Amino acid sequence: MALSVEDQLAIQQLYAKYNHAIDSGDGVAWAATFTPDATFVSASGTFTGTEALTGFGNSLARRFKLRHWTNNLVLEGSAGEATGSCYLVLYRLTPGEQPPASILTTAIYTDELARGADGAWLFTKRAAVGDS
Repeated sequence: MALSVEDQLAIQQLYAKYNHAIDSGDGVAWAATFTPDATFVSASGTFTGTEALTGFGNSLARRFKLRHWTNNLVLEGSAGEATGSCYLVLYRLTPGEQPPASILTTAIYTDELARGADGAWLFTKRAAVGDS
């Protein structure tokens, strides 16, 4: 069974919540977009579990002011599990400078998702593979 329109919209909202949380430096909210045993992989390292994810989410905002811009989302799956992929453009904001933002990196996210205990979609694994 393919993903319903409702599931697709819920997953799109998950992607948006992820971006807003990490960009605002809210490591707790960012980690909440993952299952408790989930893994996030990026050029910064591999982070597994809520505590490690929260720490990474909080520390990133101390180092950079960022805007995650994702697009071209492709989803496949069923009522309980899904995979996703999208493009990422990561902007570094530099207030007071001209221009105020520059592209820090581009990448592709590859994702595994599942329904949490409350029925909400969450990431079980997310990998950001940079374009180099």
